[in-house]
Amino acid sequence: MSKFIFKLPDIGEGIAEAEIAEWKVKVGDQVEEDQPLVDMLTEKAAVELTSPVSGKVVALHGEAGEMVAIGFGFVELETDPEAAKAAAEAQEAGELDAVAAPDKAPEPAPESPAATEAPTDTPASRPAPAPAAAASIRPAVPRAAGEKPLASPAVRRRARDLGVDLHYVHGSGPAGNITHEDLDGFVAAGGHVPVAGGGASPRAPRLATEQVKVIGLRRKIAEAMQRSKQRIPHFAYVEEVDVTELESLRQHMNATRNEGQPKLTLLPFLMRALVKLAPAYPQINATFDDEAGVVTRYAGSHVGIATQTPNGLVVPVVRHAETLDVWESAAEVVRLAQAARDGKAKREELSGSSITITSLGPMGGIVSTPVINAPEVAIIGVNKMVERPMVRDGQVVVRKMMNLSSSFDHRIVDGWDAAEFIQRIKGLLEHPAALFVE
Repeated sequence: MSKFIFKLPDIGEGIAEAEIAEWKVKVGDQVEEDQPLVDMLTEKAAVELTSPVSGKVVALHGEAGEMVAIGFGFVELETDPEAAKAAAEAQEAGELDAVAAPDKAPEPAPESPAATEAPTDTPASRPAPAPAAAASIRPAVPRAAGEKPLASPAVRRRARDLGVDLHYVHGSGPAGNITHEDLDGFVAAGGHVPVAGGGASPRAPRLATEQVKVIGLRRKIAEAMQRSKQRIPHFAYVEEVDVTELESLRQHMNATRNEGQPKLTLLPFLMRALVKLAPAYPQINATFDDEAGVVTRYAGSHVGIATQTPNGLVVPVVRHAETLDVWESAAEVVRLAQAARDGKAKREELSGSSITITSLGPMGGIVSTPVINAPEVAIIGVNKMVERPMVRDGQVVVRKMMNLSSSFDHRIVDGWDAAEFIQRIKGLLEHPAALFVE
């Protein structure tokens, strides 16, 4: 047998390094040619590296969250001498086809509701623990005061779901890390946490803490938000919109839609308003390269739709929205959102927007202050729709009201222009027939 060192290949697009998001194998595993080895994250996309040879994994270099350079040898495989030689020659020639778009985007550790989640690893998805595992479990003796149990985020999550305190679980992994097998064995042995003085109190203090490394897409989101807030002087503008007539029209169109047509939300109507007004406000349908000092104004409207996915917040782009009617806009939003949630959106579908819409639907609250999706200069936030008493022609009537909370880059967009832009959007939404007048 010979050893083959798999190096991080040139991913292209000028990428010099990539981040390890998730290992798909462990030392000792037998892998087949083209079997996934690791998920990597670059500045632009998630990629999956597959094995160029069949063999046994003898070493893995690097941990999740670590940045590695192109050419870094991070997987060592024991394989057939001829296969190792052929793979090494192909690698040196840059001919290895080891980079592919993953079917599912890497899932980093859990954070806030807008954050990513760690790879799903639930008791139901794992095989039942071996009967012999219970015999190897050590007694439930707590660690010394201040000694933290070592375990991966996935193991910690399972332990929480099972009600197990990891301070009482022996770790058999490297440096005492607690593995899934250790947890399975502890549970199989009837493991429990002893409580001084008898039964557990329902009001016992929760003393556990957990440190979660910010990696993968969560880190990319954090970096993008930080850059945007640090470099862009945001100013917010909020206006309420009477969407009673628009909502009536939307419900009618949904009730009479043809087979195959998507169900309409308010977003396609807002998109129509944006694209109708964009030619009159080129400074808003724009991006700003603040390093070069150049504003790029777009004739077409490439509308980003902020989308929450299991892996974090992403912004798929409806390109040339000005060419689409409300039905086509709705269908494209649905298609892109589903692709983003499934981790199958293409790179070009996740970049190149000229203005973004963000909405939390029924959780949209009354007012929000959305962060601009740099290098854009504006973002339109949709708040929830509520029924409120309003005065119309001297009479108090119930109307359906919705706020638009928007942010603008004050270096490029003046306050008067932003206010006028939103007021004209309001006019179109309050008189929805105008949306369909060319």
